[in-house]
Amino acid sequence: MRFLADECCESGLVAGLRADGHEVVYIIERQTGMSDDLVLRSAFDEGRILLTEDKDFGELVYRLKKPAYGIILLRIDVQDRKEKLNRLKVLIARHEKQLAGNFVVVDINNFRFRPLIYS
Repeated sequence: MRFLADECCESGLVAGLRADGHEVVYIIERQTGMSDDLVLRSAFDEGRILLTEDKDFGELVYRLKKPAYGIILLRIDVQDRKEKLNRLKVLIARHEKQLAGNFVVVDINNFRFRPLIYS
């Protein structure tokens, strides 16, 4: 799969996805300090699923109606951070075909899907 990882994502998460054969562009490696709007636009233009821990992207796509290809929002507490990659792997294995066109919230127990209006 093709991902764009926001700078709030841990480098270990990016490395783990790459080790599994996914194509991951990491904002930190491209240009630090990019605005959320530009990050979202880049992911959309490149046909990548945006991987983030920043809740502001929900406002951009739902309130401001910005286009998005797909978004995965990781909402896993700091004490459980070692589970982030495992939860992401489970999500991809079970729902790979549903990631584009959806805003997916991933927590330690659930995956919540909400269709993107402007995808």
